Amino acid sequence: MSEHPLPPRHTGARPANPPDHARLGLVAIFGSTFFELVGYFMLTPLLLLRLKGGGESTALAGLFAASGWLGVFLMTPFASAITQRLGRRPTLWLAALIPVIATAGFAFTPLLWLWFVFKIAAGMASGLRWVLAEAIVAEFSPPGQRGRYVGIFETMVGVTFVVGPLMLAWVGADSDAALWIALGFMTLGLLWSLLIPRLPDATDAHSAKVGLSGVWHALLAHPLIMTVGFVGGFFESGLTSILPLYGLALGLGATAAALLVSASGLGSAIMMLPAGVLADRMAHHPQQRWGDGRSVRLAILRWCALITLLATLVIPFVAGTPWLAAPVAFLWGGAGGCLYTLAMIDIGSREEGITLVNSTAVLVLSYTLGGVLAPALGAAALQWAPTIGFPALLLAVAGMGCWLLRRGASPPPEGTPRG
Repeated sequence: MSEHPLPPRHTGARPANPPDHARLGLVAIFGSTFFELVGYFMLTPLLLLRLKGGGESTALAGLFAASGWLGVFLMTPFASAITQRLGRRPTLWLAALIPVIATAGFAFTPLLWLWFVFKIAAGMASGLRWVLAEAIVAEFSPPGQRGRYVGIFETMVGVTFVVGPLMLAWVGADSDAALWIALGFMTLGLLWSLLIPRLPDATDAHSAKVGLSGVWHALLAHPLIMTVGFVGGFFESGLTSILPLYGLALGLGATAAALLVSASGLGSAIMMLPAGVLADRMAHHPQQRWGDGRSVRLAILRWCALITLLATLVIPFVAGTPWLAAPVAFLWGGAGGCLYTLAMIDIGSREEGITLVNSTAVLVLSYTLGGVLAPALGAAALQWAPTIGFPALLLAVAGMGCWLLRRGASPPPEGTPRG
């Protein structure tokens, strides 16, 4: 029996205890994603350093790094179409195989144009895994513990951002073994992916819209997903990349400015899991004092958006009190990560199969868009109008998130089979 039995109106929901294929699928996806991302985040800075060491310009190295994000953008809208055609397990295998091939390509050829091809291909595979793995974790998690499982998964992904570069620092970027160790992690991810059990066909495998049509349909059905994803990506991922520039603009030393990135990452790592657990517990409170699960998730999303706004309002005081920069960065990273995590929990609680893949693609695309625009616009604002333009930009994004979430209608009673 479930630890948190659902109320009678949820009698059509999936059992609280997931079937064996769901439990094994979760273990396989967690493990394969961890090893693949450690290899990926070890490989990316290594390749950039080798490009610079080979005499390539900073602009070209930056273009090379951006080509991975281009691959994510190109693939994400079509994740549902590929999943519908191949099935979920073969699609995850494909997403694990391509990075192995690409990494081997970096090792065996010095041709720069081929490096770009491999980087775009690896980015496309990453986008495919990103969407499908997130969707499956949300779908296969026990309904009463979905927030916990999704929170753990997102925290694990955040850990790989740290472990990968640390592995590179430990091995040494100049070491001939570094690229092979990254390839080894990618290969472990592929082998772990083979543990993914045969998954049942999605119930909507032949009826759901796929491709651009499916993503557009998901966006029209859940417009707040785009808002939440964009704001989360802007404050968690995007701002993190320019926090050292912000620290330097405040007059901090190079080391202190770089540590702002750690403050943001720490906030993200610490706050995502508690937010997921809180959503579970509030939704399944014995007296249901907080309303149903969807109402609870919307309320927490509003709180997180408010935290980003309140933290941003502190910016005018940071210039005179530089130590405030680290707590502000902590809150930006934590609240931004929670916005993404709770949005993933929400759509995972209401959808499944290909339809869930489409909604996840919308979330990933909007998160990535926020992550790309924040450093571009933020760096320009820091250069041209650091005292007015930069705070105004952040206040505009945080304020938009709060306003759209506040005016968003409360969800209808949670009486559907997805619970």
